[in-house]
Amino acid sequence: MTIGRPGFASDNYSGVHPEVFDAMLSVNGSHVASYGADPITDQAHSLFRQHFGEGIDVLFAFNGTGANVVGLQTMLHPFETIVCAGTAHINVDEGGAPERFLGSKLTDVPTTDGKLTPALVEAAALGGGDQHHVQPRVVSIAQPTELGTVYTLQEIAALAQWAHAHGMLLHVDGARLANAAVALDCALGDLGAPLGVDVMSFGGTKNGAMGAEAVILFNRGGRGPGKALYIRKQAMQLASKMRFLSAQFVALLEGDLWRRNAAHANRMAGRLAVGARRLPGVQICYPVEANAVFAVLPTAEVVATLQHDYPFYVWDESRSQVRWMTSFDTTELDVDTFLGRLADCMQIAV
Repeated sequence: MTIGRPGFASDNYSGVHPEVFDAMLSVNGSHVASYGADPITDQAHSLFRQHFGEGIDVLFAFNGTGANVVGLQTMLHPFETIVCAGTAHINVDEGGAPERFLGSKLTDVPTTDGKLTPALVEAAALGGGDQHHVQPRVVSIAQPTELGTVYTLQEIAALAQWAHAHGMLLHVDGARLANAAVALDCALGDLGAPLGVDVMSFGGTKNGAMGAEAVILFNRGGRGPGKALYIRKQAMQLASKMRFLSAQFVALLEGDLWRRNAAHANRMAGRLAVGARRLPGVQICYPVEANAVFAVLPTAEVVATLQHDYPFYVWDESRSQVRWMTSFDTTELDVDTFLGRLADCMQIAV
């Protein structure tokens, strides 16, 4: 089997961290109860409560789209709308799944940096109380955003405060939440209940797991997951051999692996951005705060030549804007070799 060279297309391209793989192997040798009624899942739930607070409920899912759909469905009715950034993953990259399976409208808002603000939400959350309009119910943000920018704690708290004051709820797509926590130098739990977040998806897959995502329900008051259990089942996100998802979260959360992986990915993105900025003709588009670098290259020829050797995504073909992602297993050599090839491509273009 031929394995491609390390690229910068997505942190989904990377493999499974060895410690996560070992954790899955460790639970493979015996029979335990299915569908989450096992001690490994209990341990994983306990670790989530240690990180995010005792008052939460958590449900595991296979993928980020499933986690978002399940989480959002616990929050609203089909006649209600979700306000999100135009670049949001739920709006652009989930194949219309939220609207199809929730029956709810996405009200997408143009932003300059991927971030919503209370003012932007207020301008979009229209029609409340009018039976002819969808009713504003959920504000959904990604942390970090799809443009790699990171909300500050104060920015999230302001959105939650505005949402709650207007009868709305705050949802956080945390597929890369670990990267945001590292960027802000805070604990995972600091990004949830203390800020007023109501529901959050938490990603393991992009941080060294094989396929493990979670839905965190805050402010439950010990009521239990309730209808969320049935929503997850209908959404086809209930794993029969749950222990293999749970073991991955145990590996990530029991120590500091989640932080080590995210910190390394963020550092490699920083190294990549610094090197790219030194090349005349390369423009870095947004602050590099997590593990994403967005750049505009001089010509489509440079993009095509570089893509011949390295996988990465073209974000905006009209202006040769590209996205480069780093991962827990990106090395300094990977970054420096890529920058060298980019410099060669730039010379060819000249």
